[in-house]
Amino acid sequence: MSLTIRPYRTVAALAAAIQQGDRRALAKALSLVESKRKQDIALTVELLERLYPRTGTAYRIGISGMPGVGKSTFVNAFGMYLIERHRYTIAVLAIDPSSVRSGGSILGDKTRMWDLARHPGAFIRPSPSSGMLGGIAPATREAVLLCEAAGFDVIFVETVGVGQTDTAIADIVDFVLLFLLANAGDELQGIKRGIMEIADAIIINKADGKLRSLAEQARRHLVSALRLLVPPTAPWKPPVLLCSAVEHTGFDEIWATIHRYFTDDATAPLRQQRRREQQLRWFHQAIQQSLTHLFYSHPDIQPLLPEYEEKIRSQQLLPLKGAYELLQRFQTSL
Repeated sequence: MSLTIRPYRTVAALAAAIQQGDRRALAKALSLVESKRKQDIALTVELLERLYPRTGTAYRIGISGMPGVGKSTFVNAFGMYLIERHRYTIAVLAIDPSSVRSGGSILGDKTRMWDLARHPGAFIRPSPSSGMLGGIAPATREAVLLCEAAGFDVIFVETVGVGQTDTAIADIVDFVLLFLLANAGDELQGIKRGIMEIADAIIINKADGKLRSLAEQARRHLVSALRLLVPPTAPWKPPVLLCSAVEHTGFDEIWATIHRYFTDDATAPLRQQRRREQQLRWFHQAIQQSLTHLFYSHPDIQPLLPEYEEKIRSQQLLPLKGAYELLQRFQTSL
């Protein structure tokens, strides 16, 4: 029996436990898909093959926006709203930024989602970004599938919050909520590209008290800016909505918007096309990740890396030439 999936004796047993809603089995599987060990990758493939027919039915919703915009507070409050008002079960995959120096992460999302963390209808899994660009973690796609197989109705993927480059989330979810603040100049982001182009709805958060009038003004600016980004013939035009996660206002309109997107016949071709493109990107990125791991762990390459790195640090070797030499050596060793 593999230590990775203990106490489940086989991958089939682990898959069966996940389908029965066993939270311990789900947590074990999430640790498995995050592992980079060769034997665990093989187990991951077998597990996902078994569970794949049970996936694809949940609302996959991405939560993006700059740090401090209130993403975690919103997910906590909105998740409780969906549980209590609509009787949905909620899974939250919260991506935490990893330190560029130590590689560690705080993983404190559960402390910011205290209500959800205590509710039996919710499941929260913090994961480190581990240097992955685009605001997600290396195994976020696999984690979404596991949560779907476990039967969750709504899956939130909360990105690290890196702003305009936080676009990889669109390769994983069906609907992206972009959070902005009315008093931080964020309404000017409407004239930029990047994440604005992949947002399916824009939420101006903290629209309460004295900030309400500023939020209304920001909404008008963003609506005008979106006309420059979204073609008039587009099957879906991202709305700009106001919300206060603290006062729990705007939730009905936000959920009505999300539900309309998932049920409107006019958006069906768009949803289907997105899923197909996501599958292809997953395929190509899996190849890239596997080749990178194979290169750095190769016995002919690994011993040479410190020497090459030191030469590059001391400017004795052009980085491009060093990379070319090692890749040539790697290629001839295959």
